[in-house]
Amino acid sequence: MKTKKLPLLLLTTWHLLLVACILPLTADAQSAFDLIERNHSFAAGSYGLYPETDLPKLTPAPDGYEPFYISHYGRHGSRYLNDMKGYIEPYKTLQAADSLGKLTPVGQMALREIRLNIADAEGRWGDLADKGKQQQSRIAHRMLQNFPQVFNDGAFVDARSTIVTRCALSMGTAVLQLVKERPNLEVSMNNSYSDMWYLNHQNKSLRDAAPTRSSQKALTAFIKKYWNSDRVMNLFFNDIAYAREHVDALWFIYYIMKASLIQQNTERSTQPNPLLQLFSSEDLYIFWQVENIWSYIQSGFCELNGAKLPYLQVYLLQKMIDEADSIINSQRHGASLRFGHETVILPLACLMGINGLDLRTSRLEELEQKGWWANTVCPMAGNVQIVFYRKNVEDRNPLIKVLLNEKEATLPLPSDLAPYYQWSDFHDFYLKRIAEGESVLSVKR
Repeated sequence: MKTKKLPLLLLTTWHLLLVACILPLTADAQSAFDLIERNHSFAAGSYGLYPETDLPKLTPAPDGYEPFYISHYGRHGSRYLNDMKGYIEPYKTLQAADSLGKLTPVGQMALREIRLNIADAEGRWGDLADKGKQQQSRIAHRMLQNFPQVFNDGAFVDARSTIVTRCALSMGTAVLQLVKERPNLEVSMNNSYSDMWYLNHQNKSLRDAAPTRSSQKALTAFIKKYWNSDRVMNLFFNDIAYAREHVDALWFIYYIMKASLIQQNTERSTQPNPLLQLFSSEDLYIFWQVENIWSYIQSGFCELNGAKLPYLQVYLLQKMIDEADSIINSQRHGASLRFGHETVILPLACLMGINGLDLRTSRLEELEQKGWWANTVCPMAGNVQIVFYRKNVEDRNPLIKVLLNEKEATLPLPSDLAPYYQWSDFHDFYLKRIAEGESVLSVKR
């Protein structure tokens, strides 16, 4: 019996992901390929581990300036799959084929591996993994090491998370690390529906409409040019006629790749990963490209769908500006820590134009070349930190710099001191961008 047909929108999603398995390497984007060739797990996109090795040395502040405030938004740390379907669907497909003798040795190995993944994830769907807790602890430790003045005696930490458990635990783990090292901090933590309007503002109808006719047409043309699943299906099934009749190749291959790439985040990360070894660097490089394109359609200023999605984060950006103004106009010092999701941090980075992520284009194949790399923004535990520096407590126009995953970032602002920028320039520029977003979305604060 064939699997049921999927809605066009969902088919488009999985079609895109499956290009990863069969598209040949292109010649004009070697950087991502080189990274994947050195470490196949780099292809994981939003399932990637936080890149905390070899962090660069930060640029010293101009003379006379000291940090006094950090405004932060971070994704939860490494987690398990949040939907058992990612394992159960390929497992059922392989189990049915195995009962009929239709699996190759590779297919039988995949069945065993997914069974182990299911056992490991049972009761933990969407949970923060131990690796996720470790990531948050280390990020908090480095925050304190890099900016000790922010956390001196009398400092406050106002921490808030979305109502999702993995985000609340990420918040708690980070705060616990800070308190461990600075017991005198004045700490408050909140995990409430009352903060959801800015911590995780979504518009389901707008997001569902992101794959417009134009974007679907462009991506479908891309897929039709290259997609051929027979090679990959032959890895698992010894009867390709059976596979064509009974297996939805689009879903099946997507789930296998998903299962192979998520493992690095789970308790099974210390075990061999034979599923990941089935795919070449070329396969995974294209998987990365397609995930990147899909992320751009869903979160970037994509001209094929009206370039609206980043504006959904005007509430969060306004909140960050308002809270910073309040701290600047007081004599307080400390940090505002916010914990949420990749579906917020990526469009926020686009809205802010961090490292050129406010790129507007309809040419989806040029994203990599132009530096629009989603996985540099929202791996597990990905974060944006805006660090504020002043000369004294009376300084009402401090300097700021932005760190993206603890690396100094650029903004679309003039500055003779980059990576440092004047708060007044930041303030005026982004209030205009917020107003622009409200006009586009026809919303009011």
